[in-house]
Amino acid sequence: MKQGIVLKHKFVESLPDTLEEKTLYVCMEFATAAHKCCCGCGSEVVTPLSPTDWKLIYDGKAVSLHPSIGNWSFPCRSHYWIRGNRVEWAPSWSDAEIRAGRMHDRLAKDHYFDSPNASPKDDGTNALAPAKANPQAAESGIWQKIAKWWKS
Repeated sequence: MKQGIVLKHKFVESLPDTLEEKTLYVCMEFATAAHKCCCGCGSEVVTPLSPTDWKLIYDGKAVSLHPSIGNWSFPCRSHYWIRGNRVEWAPSWSDAEIRAGRMHDRLAKDHYFDSPNASPKDDGTNALAPAKANPQAAESGIWQKIAKWWKS
């Protein structure tokens, strides 16, 4: 893992055919950010921006993405955060952690898109917000599914 990586960001109308190293491209029209993997392997990383995928913060000077970027499908399996244009390396995940993370993401998407209160106007700050009327039901539903899947 390379230390001290600082990315520059470019807001673009569409993603270029060739991505430059150490550059995070942000395309608001297509709600997508893309960059070359920060480990240096050359793989292209595409992060969709949505209430159930990544969130972008631009403070007028630097860009951050949340959550972390786990390149589990790449041979490098790199894992890092982009915070304030800086790459912060995150711990590697085991195969079991990756499966659990993917299951969590799938359940969050299912919940968000199946929720009668979800709409394009929903800012996505809390994808589980509609279930808060009955927090025990939300906890038991999602967490029971994860626990059941984990035990299988």
